[in-house]
Amino acid sequence: MRKHRGLAETTLDLYEGVLGGFLDTLGDDARAYTAEDLRNFVLNRARPHGIWRAKAIVVAVRAFVRYLGVTGQCPPGMEHAIPGYASWQLSSVPRFLVAEDVERVIDSCTDSEFELRDRAVLLLLARLGLRASDVAHLKFADIDWRNGSVIVCGKGRRRESLPLPQEVGNAILVYLKQGRPSLHVPEVFTSALAPFRVLTRAAVTHIVRSALRRAGVKAPINGAHVLRHSAATTLLRQGVSLAGVGAVLRHRSRMTTAHYAKVDFGLLSEIAQPWPEVPSC
Repeated sequence: MRKHRGLAETTLDLYEGVLGGFLDTLGDDARAYTAEDLRNFVLNRARPHGIWRAKAIVVAVRAFVRYLGVTGQCPPGMEHAIPGYASWQLSSVPRFLVAEDVERVIDSCTDSEFELRDRAVLLLLARLGLRASDVAHLKFADIDWRNGSVIVCGKGRRRESLPLPQEVGNAILVYLKQGRPSLHVPEVFTSALAPFRVLTRAAVTHIVRSALRRAGVKAPINGAHVLRHSAATTLLRQGVSLAGVGAVLRHRSRMTTAHYAKVDFGLLSEIAQPWPEVPSC
């Protein structure tokens, strides 16, 4: 997956967790697997999760079983026994925070050492719409201070340049000068307490959850992605086009960005078609 398909480490971590549980449950004798075993594992593993995590579980198990079949470790075609999960594109509304709540979350950070770091992390998420993994993997070499830009390595290991707003750059500099421990690693963000180590994607999510709790904001998503959604909807309401929002969020498909159009009723009115033989509202 890493060598031939270029999957990101975060995706590989997700697959590894699923397949570790798969082997613990069904054992490592692939020839003993039955269609019922495969279906039961996927259904039981996905039951506590939402639709997108359930679909990721299906993809991971199907890919692994297909690999086992191709390499002769189990009968070929067993992956077809694994059920899929129905989901309809653009069927839901983005879950986001209003601009006032985003500012409350950011302002919940004071001047303690770890909150200097948290403020910089929150601003990267809220102003640039970065993913938690983007922030965790941000390196010193990715920041071009002279030209005010930052390189982000996202899904598919694509490296793209984004503008670094003054507010965000200032917060990172304050953290580096006053809050970052002396840890000689290329990553910008580290833990605040010993033993010092670089932040993980899960740690970035925990930073957002803690800030939401401090600010007393009840979020529709209790994690970092709510700030990505919020950044997109804020850009739309400020008059940025869907193409511009897609460029900032680094979407490969315009349909992914179109998901956010549903929160801008003014934009929707421009593309809505009149119902036949019914006067326009």
